[in-house]
Amino acid sequence: MTEEFMAVNRTHWDELVPIHARSDFYDVERFKTGGTSLKSVELEQLGDVSGKSLLHLQCHFGMDTLSWARLGARVTGMDFSSKAITQATNVANELGIDARFIESNIYDLPAVLDEEFDIVFTSYGVLVHLPDMAGWAKVVARFVKPGGAFHIVEFHPFSQTFDDTKGLTELRLAYPYFDRDAPMRFEPDDEGSYADRSATVSTPTYEWNHSLSMIISSLVDAGLRIERIREFDLTVHQQFPFMEQSPDGYWRLPAGYPEIPLLFSLVATKPA
Repeated sequence: MTEEFMAVNRTHWDELVPIHARSDFYDVERFKTGGTSLKSVELEQLGDVSGKSLLHLQCHFGMDTLSWARLGARVTGMDFSSKAITQATNVANELGIDARFIESNIYDLPAVLDEEFDIVFTSYGVLVHLPDMAGWAKVVARFVKPGGAFHIVEFHPFSQTFDDTKGLTELRLAYPYFDRDAPMRFEPDDEGSYADRSATVSTPTYEWNHSLSMIISSLVDAGLRIERIREFDLTVHQQFPFMEQSPDGYWRLPAGYPEIPLLFSLVATKPA
């Protein structure tokens, strides 16, 4: 049954690729003139990537992957959407950026890629689309070179327990925090996509929430060593309708709202 859920999600993301590729949120045209899609959180965390091999898991259509390449990394991006991989490859070829993109379900990646990397990276909205944290962590660890590091910047699972329905003016609990075997099904609505609220989206999606302890424990059980965890009261898109965008481009809860973690970042290493 899980394979059916993942197949539905793949169809959903195939539909989102052309919507996102023309959106102001991703601003592909600005990227083509030399811009970057990377945010300060991940740039500060990873530091100098020049000359390092980097595997970007669940890369969507490759804007972050290509941004790391522009900073000197030798990049490989993977995603399960064929349309995403095609879009990423086309942009790389158009701009003459040296990058490799692989179409694969993340759990199947070890069957099609036999390498290890200095850096394994993933970010922003990837974990909710995965049913199995233990299996995911094993894949992550498989691709980290001894002495290398895994980096994740992700929406904090606590922030994903709150309702994000259009028109809300307060935080309201709506979804479970702890892991459940059965996913939540979200039907398409009139709010489009996070990248384009005016877009028409026709496909549903399945999501699984994973507690922070489950994420950390899975990585440790897979043989990685947690080096650093940070939590942030900011995020990269308007997660709730009453959020306000700051001059730095991040979104935050307005003054007077309780301070809650909206993002977290984590660094884990594989012993040499």
